[in-house]
Amino acid sequence: MATEQQEQQKIEQLRHQSADELEHIAGREKENLEGWIPSMARDTEIREALEKAFDYRGDVTITRKDGSQVEGYLFDRRSGSSLSDSFVRIIPSKERTKVNVAYADIAALAFTGRDTAAGKTFDAWVKKYWEKKAAGEKNIQIEPEKLD
Repeated sequence: MATEQQEQQKIEQLRHQSADELEHIAGREKENLEGWIPSMARDTEIREALEKAFDYRGDVTITRKDGSQVEGYLFDRRSGSSLSDSFVRIIPSKERTKVNVAYADIAALAFTGRDTAAGKTFDAWVKKYWEKKAAGEKNIQIEPEKLD
């Protein structure tokens, strides 16, 4: 268990880091997926791309093999033993219904929306809090960025 003094030291270190330094989570490299169109030639590439799409906090565009497209937020995926029994669930950006798409039906995937989570780590929030507190502000509230 960390002592109060250790916690204070950690907070003090965070106060002196830039927002770019705070964006990186230890042990995990942040990928910039915005605008990426992955190769989906093999089953493993399809599965890897859809896992990244699940972690992505922006809209994606899925093009089905029949040519139809669905653009929206990919909020769930179910990985089965084959592509035909694996599927993603997406909320289209222009409606509030949930759409299921089998992995086997996906011809292409594109990361088309802005990554709304980029630079939004808890450490970045703590840094902003301490900057405002050091400036003498009271009743500090960090408001979320407005989404488009």
